[in-house]
Amino acid sequence: MINRDRVGKWAEETGIELTSEKLEALDRYAEEVAETNKLFNLTAITEPEDMEILNIIDCLSIVPFIPEGARVADVGTGAGFPGMVIRIMRDDVELTLIEATNKKLDFVCRTAEKLGYKVEGTHMRSEEAARSDLRGSFDVVTARAIAPLPVLLEYTLPLLKEGGVLLAMKGPAAEEEIAQAANALSELRGKIKVVHDVELPSGEKRSIIEVVQNGKCPDKYPRASGAIRKKPL
Repeated sequence: MINRDRVGKWAEETGIELTSEKLEALDRYAEEVAETNKLFNLTAITEPEDMEILNIIDCLSIVPFIPEGARVADVGTGAGFPGMVIRIMRDDVELTLIEATNKKLDFVCRTAEKLGYKVEGTHMRSEEAARSDLRGSFDVVTARAIAPLPVLLEYTLPLLKEGGVLLAMKGPAAEEEIAQAANALSELRGKIKVVHDVELPSGEKRSIIEVVQNGKCPDKYPRASGAIRKKPL
């Protein structure tokens, strides 16, 4: 499915340790996604090279920024990106996959078990999860292609412990989104720590925005989903 040599070379060049066993697991997972995608829509990315670059390699880029032993939530995991890439690469973390579409979550959890990996699946919208006992319980929250940053912050920051980190995977417009998110950051007690620049083998630019939960998120957030999207902070 994926070109293992090419993925391995990219990982080596970027300082990511990728064993042959982990590379095989990533390849097998990509194959499972591609096959299941023929039955129902998991991802719009279907071509093998696109799956390799835009799903596997793109999601590998987040792995070095997750602290050892962290409790991690992948919000809106969808087909398991970046959640299952994190699971395959990092057996030291405790991983919860949060997904509103039960069919997608069921696929990821069943496939993880099939490949020999343990994950915790939570069938909820992110704002529902942030109103449950999961609120304020994670060291790291990851999110990819969910919403513009001002909206994403309200969905995700309430899930973090104080001092926890959101790793928001973004495209080349990251700086523009950060500028638009100034009020949301202030309201939610978030602070931009650093922006990590990533270049994919295709030359496409990516950014990983690292946001620290720099205090207790006010209890009134998150609002209902409709309010969050219609009137971002």
